[in-house]
Amino acid sequence: MPDLRMLLVHAHPDDESIETGATMAKYAAEGAYVCLVTCTRGEEGEVIPPDLQHLTGDALGEHRTGELARACAALGVADQRYLGGAGRWRDSGMMGEPANNDPRCFWRADLDEATAELVRIVREVRPQVIVTYDDNGFYGHPDHIQAHRVARRAFDRSADPSYGEGEPWAPSRLYATAIPLSTLAAEVGRGPFERVRSVREYGFGVPDEQVTTRIDIAPYLPAKVAAMRSHATQITMAPPYYALSNDVGLPIFDAEYYTLLAGEPGVPGDDGRETGLFHPVA
Repeated sequence: MPDLRMLLVHAHPDDESIETGATMAKYAAEGAYVCLVTCTRGEEGEVIPPDLQHLTGDALGEHRTGELARACAALGVADQRYLGGAGRWRDSGMMGEPANNDPRCFWRADLDEATAELVRIVREVRPQVIVTYDDNGFYGHPDHIQAHRVARRAFDRSADPSYGEGEPWAPSRLYATAIPLSTLAAEVGRGPFERVRSVREYGFGVPDEQVTTRIDIAPYLPAKVAAMRSHATQITMAPPYYALSNDVGLPIFDAEYYTLLAGEPGVPGDDGRETGLFHPVA
């Protein structure tokens, strides 16, 4: 097969498994080079299991580093890196929390410095495809928003020979994770955890017309579930549902969805959406 390479930019350990785990497993199994860049160690995560609630700050970040390693092993992903090195930027917590003001947090990161770090990785890995979040960070978390900003800038600047060091490289496509609102709406009031009463209560999801890409991940669901189980501090599993610390039930879908932010769209499937991230231009 062609030399296919993808790079994913996620904010914290667990985001990769929840949002893109099966996509990563699919392409890794098919022989593509999959590189995961994680921006923080997740030091502000809310720990769910009672026997692990003593973990806070750096101790939690170290523990979540181990969780991430196990998740990557489950997905078949061998190249996982922290942006700027492990611990360079810290988890910023949810929007409006005091941790947002920590000068070490990713929300406060200098965009030029963070972009330069990611450009260096892009030029080394030379991916055709970069995956991150939309400009709202999928659900408004400051680290997700910052990850989008950094990934977008790196996508644009990695081909500029006047920017930074290393041989320029131009990725072909930039994608954001997405879930269509109609897909979420079908899950309202279902599942074994706390149930929402309307799709708005989920706090994420995009209009269906914004979703450009649907990847059938059914064969890779076992790998995704195993990776999610690795993040025991953050996720309670009851497949095909899971919950985070708020105990709101969320479905594990049989597809992962994306929005093409930059680049030429690939050949569409029967529903008008791409069925992969590397498809030839339509």
